[in-house]
Amino acid sequence: MKKSENLPLKLLIGIVVGIVCGLFLPERAMTIVVTLKYVLNQLIMFCVPLIVIGFIAPSITKMGSNATRMLGVAIIIAYVSTVLATLMSMAAGYLLVPHLPIATTMEDLKELPGVAFQLDIPQIMPVMSALVFSVLVGLAAVWTKAQTVIRLLDEFQEIVLCVVKRVVIPVLPFFIALTFCGLSYDGTITKQFPAFLLAIVIVMAGHYIWLAILYAAAGAYSGRSAIDVVKYYGPAYLTAVGTMSSAATLAVALDCARKSKSLRPDMVEFGIPLFANIHLCGSALTETFFVMIVSKVLFGRLPSPGAMVLFILLLGIFAIGAPGVPGGTVMASLGLITGILFTDPATSGDATALMLAIFALQDSFGTACNVTGDGALTLILTGYAEKHKIQQA
Repeated sequence: MKKSENLPLKLLIGIVVGIVCGLFLPERAMTIVVTLKYVLNQLIMFCVPLIVIGFIAPSITKMGSNATRMLGVAIIIAYVSTVLATLMSMAAGYLLVPHLPIATTMEDLKELPGVAFQLDIPQIMPVMSALVFSVLVGLAAVWTKAQTVIRLLDEFQEIVLCVVKRVVIPVLPFFIALTFCGLSYDGTITKQFPAFLLAIVIVMAGHYIWLAILYAAAGAYSGRSAIDVVKYYGPAYLTAVGTMSSAATLAVALDCARKSKSLRPDMVEFGIPLFANIHLCGSALTETFFVMIVSKVLFGRLPSPGAMVLFILLLGIFAIGAPGVPGGTVMASLGLITGILFTDPATSGDATALMLAIFALQDSFGTACNVTGDGALTLILTGYAEKHKIQQA
């Protein structure tokens, strides 16, 4: 998308300005900040299902008879990436968590003021509904050779692309600034973050290690340059850090992926929106490490390896039900956490609360790992398409 070259600088400025303002703004001013953030969030999230439909469905139709096979390959590699990342995190947890000086209490946060007025902009459908709708309509259009629908989907994609360029991307820096202003004001950055700094640093190191492994494997499999993909992902990474949502980052991620000559355009249009909803390696890796920390803090021991493996295998499935929502991975898997790991009703409430709190501290970086990893999986799709001689539309 044009005019996005300065986006990284705008995002960085938004983060810095937001943090500084949050330290000094009075409560009355924060009411305006909270209200504006609420409205912009409603606008961005309204566009997300449109982006999913506008890119996934037309991309499926362009693959013709290969659509079903490519969808299956995409789902498999996304699940495998998530599970392997969490297994790596589990191994690190057993090695490191017993030796970490983790604090057992968390300081109270300053309460953010409520919104001055509530302007709700409901989505036309939930994101998962949009994803399923896109897949079914795209596949059905291919199976029935519905040319009118295929042309309609192509035109809808152009409309959505215009909305993204003229609405979503321009408001993202402001939304990010407002988000960090709230985090700075309520004390999340200045108070809670230092309490778990070491654990968060370890988790972030895990993100980068997994991304290095993922891109190395993708480059080796595809025979194309992985560096040529990841070097364009700076704006998408920063956007994900600010929005804490892979869905809200989708427009920027598409822009970044399109710049790489190592990725086939048809695989970008198909893979990036799809993986934004089903590939959550960073969030799942983080959650796995943090449940082990919470277990150590509350119970003085780590979960058994058998329970952890079962939790990981199911987490890869449950996480798919939480696309694009800040904190959605841990919210969707709370049933797994309390049903497999923290089964004592007397302590499950404390475990859940602590898990949600510390997960929120780094949620943005887990999301950034998810989004950046999507480029590697799209490179794998590109390699698969080339090896199996699937022609571009």
